[in-house]
Amino acid sequence: MTTASFDTTKAERFADGLVGMLNQGSLALMISLGYRAGLFDAMAEMPPDGSEAIARRAGLDERYVREWLGAMVTGRVVDYDPETRRYALCAEHGASLTRAASPNCLAALTQYVGVLASVEDEILECFRNGGGVPYSSFRRFHEVMAEDSGQSVVAALDAHILPLVPGLADRLRSGIDVLDVGCGVGRAMAKLAAAYPASRFHGFDFSEEAIAIARSEAREAGLDNVVFEVRDCADLGAERAFDLVTTFDAVHDQKDPAAVLRGIARALRPDGVYLMQDIKASSHLHENLDHPLAPLLYTVSTMHCMTVSLAQDGAGLGTMWGRETARRMLGEAGFRDVDIRELPHDPQNDYYVCRL
Repeated sequence: MTTASFDTTKAERFADGLVGMLNQGSLALMISLGYRAGLFDAMAEMPPDGSEAIARRAGLDERYVREWLGAMVTGRVVDYDPETRRYALCAEHGASLTRAASPNCLAALTQYVGVLASVEDEILECFRNGGGVPYSSFRRFHEVMAEDSGQSVVAALDAHILPLVPGLADRLRSGIDVLDVGCGVGRAMAKLAAAYPASRFHGFDFSEEAIAIARSEAREAGLDNVVFEVRDCADLGAERAFDLVTTFDAVHDQKDPAAVLRGIARALRPDGVYLMQDIKASSHLHENLDHPLAPLLYTVSTMHCMTVSLAQDGAGLGTMWGRETARRMLGEAGFRDVDIRELPHDPQNDYYVCRL
């Protein structure tokens, strides 16, 4: 590259942007920390006050709280009055940061930063040598994913998701057989089991940790119409056994997603419905340039969804497999009627209503 061809303004603009990324990335980590520590929840219930009072309200060490507040104030998240040395969380910011704000709590999503960063060394080795990082290497993944899906899926089941299939709520009230593939800790099935006692619910996931949590929570809730099993989702072992099969952001990170979709098609009864929630994106990179979450989702794919599949010598489909690939694979699995829907509360996902 010659000096004459070097655009100094472009270079400086990019460097300034990198500085902004460093600040914003650091701030995301600190927001995650504050969310987990309950600091936003505490501050939302307090009038403006000093770091000692905030720490006392949250049950935390004041010195750490004071330093954290420094990041929050300089990051324009928390307001600060230098004369009184009081800090305040305005209601407008609290609407995205507190647990009470769910299902609109964006602070919960910042937890992914720490979860993904914890496997950076292993991912680097994969860049050099191939392969993948297994689910077992991710600390707190099921916990964070459950909180995320609790906002986008569990909270929206009755009002938004079930109405995508006309008459589905009535069928659930009458009593049908339902399977959730890749159920994680099972909260979607548990909620439906409580709401529709005449129906029978199953959840399959290959994670023993997730299924243990699902079973424990179902027992505590006294649910006797839901069963959770450790099962390879590529081999469901079911033929025409279910009236409704669901997957919630669970197909793209499977070892063999094509086999999972074929198994779901075999498991459905002739008049059954497969409801698939998955990432809203195009299969073509250039069509995702204006996607509001594209950098985040490609990062999640690199650091989790793609790599956990490759760790099993799988397809490594990735988070951003997109509508075009999804529609093709659903067709190849045997689904002849595929209707892709969007929901206002969930800008991250598409909902596929699929019939044989």
